[in-house]
Amino acid sequence: MYEKNRPDWLKHFDFMAVDLLSQQLAFFLSYGIHFGLVFPYRDTEYLNLAVIFILTGVCVAYVAESFSRVLKRGYYKEFVAAVRHVLLVGGVVLVYLFAVQKGHVYSRSFVYVMIPLYILFTYTGRLVWKQRLRKRGVRGSGRSLILVAAEARMDECIRNVCRTGYNTYSFVGAVVTDRDCAGTVFDEVPVVANYSEALDYIRREWVDEVFIAASLGDGYPGDFIGQLERMGMVIHIAITKAGSIMENAQQIERMGNYTVLTTGINCATPLQLWLKRGMDIAGGLVGCLFTAVLFLLVAIPIYSSSPGPIFFRQERVGRNGKKFRLYKFRTMVPGADRQKRELLERNALQSDRMFKLAEDPRIIGGKRRPDGTLKKGIGHFLRETSLDEFPQMFNILRGEMSLVGTRPPTLDEWEKYESHHRARLSFRPGLTGLWQVSGRSGVADFEEVVRLDTKYIDEWSLGLDIKILFKTIAIVLRRQGAL
Repeated sequence: MYEKNRPDWLKHFDFMAVDLLSQQLAFFLSYGIHFGLVFPYRDTEYLNLAVIFILTGVCVAYVAESFSRVLKRGYYKEFVAAVRHVLLVGGVVLVYLFAVQKGHVYSRSFVYVMIPLYILFTYTGRLVWKQRLRKRGVRGSGRSLILVAAEARMDECIRNVCRTGYNTYSFVGAVVTDRDCAGTVFDEVPVVANYSEALDYIRREWVDEVFIAASLGDGYPGDFIGQLERMGMVIHIAITKAGSIMENAQQIERMGNYTVLTTGINCATPLQLWLKRGMDIAGGLVGCLFTAVLFLLVAIPIYSSSPGPIFFRQERVGRNGKKFRLYKFRTMVPGADRQKRELLERNALQSDRMFKLAEDPRIIGGKRRPDGTLKKGIGHFLRETSLDEFPQMFNILRGEMSLVGTRPPTLDEWEKYESHHRARLSFRPGLTGLWQVSGRSGVADFEEVVRLDTKYIDEWSLGLDIKILFKTIAIVLRRQGAL
């Protein structure tokens, strides 16, 4: 019988405990620095604040997945993760205190001291705990394990399973499948049997689990695995080479009678998807209300500058090639799509897979002064302030788009895509994204756009979405201030 892997938040409960202890130690010391060496929890207000910090720490760790892949992070990445977690916890607590109008009750210097201490203690605590797990794993004080692999893969298996797995296995030995290596030692792990003798050895010796590094070239060791199953052995089968597929993009699923490894550029939990969709719905509802008010303000200027529809509708390509109709406030003359072919040679982007033009003559309301300079109109104003994008809130409510994602291409752009370009549409398209907040006007290489979009999908999290939304708001406000 095999105990299934626990979810990350439960599997790393020890790291959660380390973080909460670090948090309360920082709380205790900052209180002592500010008020003297007295017991802080006797103060009712600060006792309440301590409880809020604890609850917030647990919620942030769960929602932001603060301990996801914690065992794989190095010193620098761990420091960044610790700072991110502490700042999120501190930010949520401050927002809560502001909302309940209790911020004035607590000393600001207390917070200024606690946050750096919290970062220091939780970072140090994580490193110490990982070091303890590493030593415990190397010593092998837990379940006995035997490794089965080809000679060329043995060192890799030992390095990945034994030395960096932080597991509590006791490594009995190794079995080489393609050569007689009995008596050989691979990185302190002895070869205890040939492949033909492995079943007899496992039957005689005390072995709890078997790790098999199967490869496509070797063929699937079905008979060997079947006999291990009949022995009641717990079997781990490595079906991908280390590093060949991103670890955070793998999950085991059932398809018919098959157990399959499902992979992709990234994968999200149902809770993450639910929270992202909930954020889209909330933002979409507020955005639609704002769009209705905005319509009353811009409808007449748009029509007077260029008689025609107020809204612009265009077929775009969404997630996995699904087509949908995108809505915007019209900022160009009717039939602007037909004029696009004549302007392709002036495309600011170095590719025909995306189109961007400085001083686009199709924008409505603009006039040339006698000196040749451009007097901007309503179309320029809507585009520069990004207000023309607000009708897409309707697309967001319908689930065709998200608040944050990748920009959906037009049909003619999509037809020119190469295989690696398609990755940017493995995610639901968004109103804003990493490309836009990374300097939209300064990125002129379409391959760089694809790289940024792929980076967003690969590193996606709810925290990244919130960060991009705040950056988008800051950029829009900065543009309005510059007008």
